[in-house]
Amino acid sequence: MLSTIPGPEDLFLFHEGSLYHSYRVLGAQVMKQGDVRGVRFAVWAPHALEVRVIGDFNGWDGTEYSMRKISTSGVWSLFVPGIDEGGLYKYEIVTRYGEVIRKADPYAFQSELKPGTASRIAALEGYQWHDDDWQHSKSAKPAYNRPMNIYEVHMGTWKKKPDGEYYTYRELADELVDYVVDMGYTHIELLPLAEHPYDRSWGYQATGYYSVTSRFGTPKDFMYFVDRCHQAGIAVILDWVPGHFVKDAHGLRQFDGEPLYEYNDPRLAEKPEWGTLSFDFSKPEVISFLISNALFWMDMYHIDGLRVDAVASLLYLNFGKPELHWTKNEHGGDENTDAINFIKKLNQTVFAHYPDALMMAEDSTDWPQVTAPVHDGGLGFNYKWNMGWMNDMLRYMETDPYFRSGSHNLLTFSFMYAFSENYVLPLSHDEVVHGKKSLLNKMPGDYWRKFANLRVLYGYMMNHPGKKLLFMGGEFGQFDEWKDLEDLDWEILEYDSHRSMHQYVRDLNRLYLQEKSLWELDHQPEGFAWIDPHDSGQSIVTFMRKSADPDDFLVILCNFTPQTFNTYRIGVPFAGVYQECFNSDLPAYGGSGLINRGKLKTEAFSWHSQPFSLQIVVPPLATIVLRPVQIGRKASSTKKTRGDRVDA
Repeated sequence: MLSTIPGPEDLFLFHEGSLYHSYRVLGAQVMKQGDVRGVRFAVWAPHALEVRVIGDFNGWDGTEYSMRKISTSGVWSLFVPGIDEGGLYKYEIVTRYGEVIRKADPYAFQSELKPGTASRIAALEGYQWHDDDWQHSKSAKPAYNRPMNIYEVHMGTWKKKPDGEYYTYRELADELVDYVVDMGYTHIELLPLAEHPYDRSWGYQATGYYSVTSRFGTPKDFMYFVDRCHQAGIAVILDWVPGHFVKDAHGLRQFDGEPLYEYNDPRLAEKPEWGTLSFDFSKPEVISFLISNALFWMDMYHIDGLRVDAVASLLYLNFGKPELHWTKNEHGGDENTDAINFIKKLNQTVFAHYPDALMMAEDSTDWPQVTAPVHDGGLGFNYKWNMGWMNDMLRYMETDPYFRSGSHNLLTFSFMYAFSENYVLPLSHDEVVHGKKSLLNKMPGDYWRKFANLRVLYGYMMNHPGKKLLFMGGEFGQFDEWKDLEDLDWEILEYDSHRSMHQYVRDLNRLYLQEKSLWELDHQPEGFAWIDPHDSGQSIVTFMRKSADPDDFLVILCNFTPQTFNTYRIGVPFAGVYQECFNSDLPAYGGSGLINRGKLKTEAFSWHSQPFSLQIVVPPLATIVLRPVQIGRKASSTKKTRGDRVDA
């Protein structure tokens, strides 16, 4: 056998934890050695006595395919001539106890279709991308000052074929992408696509971190999907799971016969809440593996960002563990200092390579400065899911409207910290599974009120500071919770209420896209102002959203009761004429049709600490949005009128 090896500098950086493109060195690399084409295999297995390559090219007999140990810290390598893409393979490892185990390649670019567990030789080069315009546009303006309305998708259950088969990446590239564009979303977030053995793990318990799941096609098919998204102006975010991995025998668990990717101490390694294992963040080679993986999805698949799953379980040693298994760090605390250092290094490295990347933390804790730069003492993410807002709002919305006045703080508390981090407001898959009910079915009341409650929730969310995320099915009011082995209940769009909800979300998304005041200053206090947060007795809140243009603002009112108010007065900052530009109570949306028609003229009557006021109709369980159409410099007439701007 001919052999070729990773270079000494590569090995040094890998064992130091700084080989940030380790996927180019380890794994199965299709290449030439001299004039001979073949595949170079390289794997990290420091505890092994022997490692052999087995596959369909040698009848799964590794007798003549032993690898050579090329570093004292356990990297093994072998060049096999005459083989190419498509072949299946594994590593046959002889442990130091004499046991022979067979493992999939941690760095494999493709995997055998389930229930098979072998790795597949694949070369990722050669796809012709057509997203240059997209890549240039990302650097033109920061994400913070752009609209971000994310549609969260599980590819296996968004839609299935009549025979129950999956849509492929290429089929979804047309059907799903066109749908997302039509609905007015700006981003798609995909539940994890790393190869995983069990459908119902949704991808969160992976065996192949570098292997895009073969359920829906090949690596280049997925490249086509991302390319098509970018050509349509849609960014792609991938859920990424560095917190834990599955225990399946062919995966990372005790990879060379002993704990390797996981901690040696089972109290640290075990994740009893999920039945998985934690990565050992104290090992430099694990850091090289994980940070390289984050970059890999951006390098090879042009992914625009990562939503990092379960950050709380990274930050704290004892998260989700019974007290019997608790441990302490070297300072006597609960923080996982190795994992925290990993998070900071991860974000610094990603932004060094991709300054416009999205790095989003799904973090349920109150850890400070999650979205602050590392050099300012932060964790270095640029976005954080606002789990507090989500929990408070769902608790509030599940309360009968007649009793919501006693829980008014759940509605308003999020504004106390809305600008402490760069937030995404998530209504995600986690809220609609395992007996939690769908969003629609969480809403109290009869059939009409359930839909009206959901409309006002969505209206409040879209006008609240922060970027937005909604899980698939929520846009048409799926009645059942997410059935993770079946597709969405598209057939209910034949019913008026669901079809009207679908139209409502489409129009609400388009309002969001059109109004700079809803996203330009999303993360700055200057982009928001209360008009009245105190009307708990009637469960109404009124506030303003503002853009960088001082004359560009919206007045938003949300009524969380089924009561109608025919003469409700709200304060406004400027005299002039206002107009209702959005109302969730339109008959087209399934509402009762109470609308503020025509021009609404201010009165010189101070209200809500504002110098002027309007008297409006407030429909039941509704969100209404008012826009100034004639104030100050925007007056349509040069003659000074009552509509001229008056500075308070």
